Amino acid sequence: MNNFEEYCTKFVQSVGNKEGAVSPAVINSASFAYGTPEIAEGIFEGSVKKPLYSRMGNPTTAKLESIMAEMDGGVAAVATSSGMGATTLACMSLLASGDEIISIGGLFGGTYALFSETLTRFGVKTNFFDVDDFNEIEDSINENTKIIFLESVGNPNMKLPDIKRIAQIANEAGIILILDNTITPLCISPLSLGADISVYSTTKIISGNSSALGGCAVFRAVNDGDDKLKSPRYSFMSKFIKGAGKMALFANAKKRALRDFGMSANANASYQTMLGLETLPLRLSRITDSVETIALALDEAGLNINHPCLKSHPHNERYLNDFKNGCGTLFTIDMESKEKAFEFLNNTKLATLTANIGDNRTLALHMASTIYRDFDEDIRKFLGISDGLIRVSIGLENPKDIINDFIQASK
Repeated sequence: MNNFEEYCTKFVQSVGNKEGAVSPAVINSASFAYGTPEIAEGIFEGSVKKPLYSRMGNPTTAKLESIMAEMDGGVAAVATSSGMGATTLACMSLLASGDEIISIGGLFGGTYALFSETLTRFGVKTNFFDVDDFNEIEDSINENTKIIFLESVGNPNMKLPDIKRIAQIANEAGIILILDNTITPLCISPLSLGADISVYSTTKIISGNSSALGGCAVFRAVNDGDDKLKSPRYSFMSKFIKGAGKMALFANAKKRALRDFGMSANANASYQTMLGLETLPLRLSRITDSVETIALALDEAGLNINHPCLKSHPHNERYLNDFKNGCGTLFTIDMESKEKAFEFLNNTKLATLTANIGDNRTLALHMASTIYRDFDEDIRKFLGISDGLIRVSIGLENPKDIINDFIQASK
């Protein structure tokens, strides 16, 4: 089903060097010497393209950022210390007290907490909607709305958004659209579908081996002519557009978020992430194929599986039409109760119990007692968290082995 061959060449050729050390250099220095005050002045004003300070950018990280920007067809990218760092950077660079966010679909627990708890303390309101609440989404847009945020695949409710339709709503209303593409790099191309910013937890499938904590935000180019960023809604962008042109979204994120909040990427993590990128197309292709095979087999075996490849899933048609390269590493199993879920997890011999996803090995976790334990019943219901829900992230193992292991664990 999946065809990521073009990325195999692109990533391997982009990460490695043709002269000198083949592997990317790791520049661990926190600070950089400017040599002369004239060069220092130029670096700070932007006319001299040399490192300023590692909080604002590092040569190793800059190489990762260039590859990530090219991957999504963006004009530039900012790598961060975590996936939540990337989401926070993208959002906080655009928000002020009194602004509003529209959040659509299932939502990772950390993002929901950021929107519903942390940002409210700074006067930012978030309105939450299901992926198909198109009329309600349009009706909720007002003069204070600055961001529409959605995940490419609901984590963990496995609902699929109509990304093109939501992008059309955002663009017609002149609202910035941020798409969390953590689960589906290469499978989905957010900027080509109409998003303005794509965000990632690179800790997940991009790195793939649980060794490198990181995130990344990728930005589209600002148009020379008409552009929604030139409207009064985003009046603060005018100085960045004047100074940085098509790079304005990137420059805004660097100055209004990275500089002041300091969610900067670590050089060693950036290096490890690039090593993961080299094999991402191969790993993702195998895993997304395995997810379908395993989900279908377990569904046939009588387990309560939630994945859009199943004909019973409400977004199966959307999956077949819009997600031809799969929808990532996840599916869920509902064991009906916490006790049965714990019994299953204690019986599985292959799944690693952890809060991570997108690893080279198969991972599993009971949702209600861990990531979503602090949310009340109504919120868990909205986010699709039932008492017996187990989130599974499939790895590189032989799918037959996972199928057999999960069937025996369920008995």
